[in-house]
Amino acid sequence: MTSEWQTPAGEAAVGWIADDVAAEFPELGLRFLEVPAVGGRSPQSIRDRLAFLSNRFRGAQAVTMRQDPIPWAYRVFYRHIGLDPDEQRTPLEALAVRRLLEGAFRSQGLLEDARTLALLETGVPIWAVDAAHRTGALGIRPAEPGELLGRTARGTTGLPKLPRGRLVVADSVRPLAVLFGDLGAGLEVSSGSERMVLFSVQVAGVPELHVEEALWNCLEVLAEAVR
Repeated sequence: MTSEWQTPAGEAAVGWIADDVAAEFPELGLRFLEVPAVGGRSPQSIRDRLAFLSNRFRGAQAVTMRQDPIPWAYRVFYRHIGLDPDEQRTPLEALAVRRLLEGAFRSQGLLEDARTLALLETGVPIWAVDAAHRTGALGIRPAEPGELLGRTARGTTGLPKLPRGRLVVADSVRPLAVLFGDLGAGLEVSSGSERMVLFSVQVAGVPELHVEEALWNCLEVLAEAVR
């Protein structure tokens, strides 16, 4: 991963939404931007921020959090696309459960910590994919019949087949991730990545400003760590 890193100028790019998906979910949106890949262990300042937020985040907050406007908006959207948020938790609720089980927001490495801090501050999740595997702009569309998720050195052997119509985040060539689900195997940001694409998903009830804020909060954490 590169040691030269700076916060990019300008706004995040607006992703495309397939026509049939946009017709059903007119407020669904996607924002993404490409930056140099960073990773490794988080500096002490980032770990201290996680510890501070861990102390503020108690059991009662985890229980009532889902009623806040942004977490609630993601729960509602989950139900609209056939997911039960009480079984497949939204990113913020999954993070809250992890905090209760582990007793703290434990550091998971710089990129994961930056995503965690952005999620805690805004309620909006961020994902990351190795930019070397991206072709063109990112968008949201239904999976096509027989599509596979991910890539391996052995080609398509062992890759999961996507259910037809399942919403995915894709580029102009292939699906990169299940919407609010797994990233394709082999597409993750790794120690060998040179650049990465950060992306976030907007649903009805989540202001565009919050999506932009989540991305820039994530970038600010990364910038702080590599200065």
